[in-house]
Amino acid sequence: MAERPPYPLAKAALALLVITLAPSSSAAWEFTPGDPCVLTHTTDDVEVTLTYDPVTPLYSFSLKQAQPFPAASVFGLQFSGPLSLAIGTDRHQFSDAGRRVTVEDNGFGNVLNGMQYNDAMIATIGNQLIAVSLEGAADPVAAFRACEGPEPVS
Repeated sequence: MAERPPYPLAKAALALLVITLAPSSSAAWEFTPGDPCVLTHTTDDVEVTLTYDPVTPLYSFSLKQAQPFPAASVFGLQFSGPLSLAIGTDRHQFSDAGRRVTVEDNGFGNVLNGMQYNDAMIATIGNQLIAVSLEGAADPVAAFRACEGPEPVS
């Protein structure tokens, strides 16, 4: 049996999305240490934000765009590159009048692996696909992974 992508996104369409990602239309991936640690990336179409609160510990991943996201029961991320993988959840929440979708969890190993070791990320929500280049993400993601809590008060 032939391997099939876990989401209804044909491999040819995924390859086309990756090829058409324009690095010139996006800013760099940026890591900001602190409490919480933050990883951000903004393109012409979407703002990607990851936070990690080492005190809780709790991770969050959010996408924000100008128009509301379609209502959907599943939010998915598919990563294209040397460590291709696809993940999904039904634990996402909408905010900012439906323009932000956020997922929170106490572990984000698969998300961080996907972002650090691949070339592109495709977010799927309802019938909308959001392609994000991961060019330049590896080092900021590695710094984000190393985020530690504040020094204990003595």
